[in-house]
Amino acid sequence: MAATGIRLCVDQPLGPGQAVALDEGQANYLFAVMRLAVGDGVLLFNGRDGEWLARVAEAGKRRGILVCAEQTAPQRMPPDLWLVFAPLRKEKMAFLVEKAVELGVARLIPVQTRRTQGDRLRADKMQAHAREAAEQCGATFVPGIDEVQPLDRLLSAWPEGRRFYWADEARAGEAGGWTGQPGEAAAILIGPEGGFTAEEQARLAALPFVQPVALGPRILRAETAALAAVTLWQARCGDWT
Repeated sequence: MAATGIRLCVDQPLGPGQAVALDEGQANYLFAVMRLAVGDGVLLFNGRDGEWLARVAEAGKRRGILVCAEQTAPQRMPPDLWLVFAPLRKEKMAFLVEKAVELGVARLIPVQTRRTQGDRLRADKMQAHAREAAEQCGATFVPGIDEVQPLDRLLSAWPEGRRFYWADEARAGEAGGWTGQPGEAAAILIGPEGGFTAEEQARLAALPFVQPVALGPRILRAETAALAAVTLWQARCGDWT
């Protein structure tokens, strides 16, 4: 009847006595890889109902059933922060998604820019990385990952009231420029590995809702810039304060 440190993200409702059916991949992981047996405990979350301790009721090679016993943590939502970024190459992309989940980003929005160099992004694959990261870091929420869209389209339809920070590499060495307040809706834009073109920079600079910010005295690689920016925002406006 052991309780384990294994956490699993599921798509089904969670609550007292709720039965949760496992798919073939989940059953294989729990019973063939982790060697769990009937009575063992697994921590479940679905992004809505908090974290629950569930017990194995049925264990098979291709299926299984868990039954929720008690809630172990309430639902914890991250701050309302979106990360807007140009897709990176495969390994860097997986790294960025994983760390963004750990740092507490609520939504990831990949955009196509003139100099985007990353591989074709598969949102479903990145969503799987996000789920795995949430399982590992103790989060009870998994951020959504949008399909890639042109940066111009995103800017044209930007929602009123959401602050938009642009991590401008030309401002390296200047004062940060972060002026937001805790609890506000915000987004951070990180450019591609080759930087924005002069035309893209001009458009960003001309938009009244765009706020350029600096990320320290050195120019950072795209994945480093994303994590540095999220960290700076979290420390000032997010749930690290």
